[in-house]
Amino acid sequence: MTISLRTFILIDSLQPQLASYLGTSSQGFLPVPGDACLWIEVAPGMAVHRLSDIALKRTNVHMGEQVVERSFGSMEIHYRNQSEVQEAGRVILEQLASSPEDRMGCSIEWAEVICAVTPDHATLINRQMRRGSMLLPGKSMFIMETEPAGYIVYAANEAEKAANVSLVDLKPFGSFGRLTMMGTEAEAAAAAAAAQAAIEALNRHARPIGYKG
Repeated sequence: MTISLRTFILIDSLQPQLASYLGTSSQGFLPVPGDACLWIEVAPGMAVHRLSDIALKRTNVHMGEQVVERSFGSMEIHYRNQSEVQEAGRVILEQLASSPEDRMGCSIEWAEVICAVTPDHATLINRQMRRGSMLLPGKSMFIMETEPAGYIVYAANEAEKAANVSLVDLKPFGSFGRLTMMGTEAEAAAAAAAAQAAIEALNRHARPIGYKG
């Protein structure tokens, strides 16, 4: 059966908020700030078991997440030593007879900065999102949606590197990935610019968006 590589993202150093957020939902070993991280998403979903098995048997990486859906399967592996994570990525690509450039391109389905969020809006969001920071009234909110979903993790990490923002929510599974961050208007705008630039850079080394081959 053909396995499609939807997302293949190597993160050199997990930023503090993102690492802590991933730890709140981690089913396995908890990542910590500074760990190198590899995020992979494939189709069909069950194929992720084979790739996880290969990575864990042939390298020393730790697995933090594995989500198996009917259509897509996602996995997150991490380790303090970046070369170990790179080797895990190499053996996975070898199994798939693929290269990083064979991953799907990322479509940014939505990206927006909403300024001066009202108290009612902030309260509603805070009741729905419990793992990250609280969204404060009067602050600006940066939101982004990507397809495939896994790319949103890289966007979040690069945004946190570039701007003094708070991570409110992250959903890297399913058909679409979603990110919510909070800061001043200038901070939210800087996070948005960094996240979009990161996705554009990845797309220069990926299959064209919509490519089915």
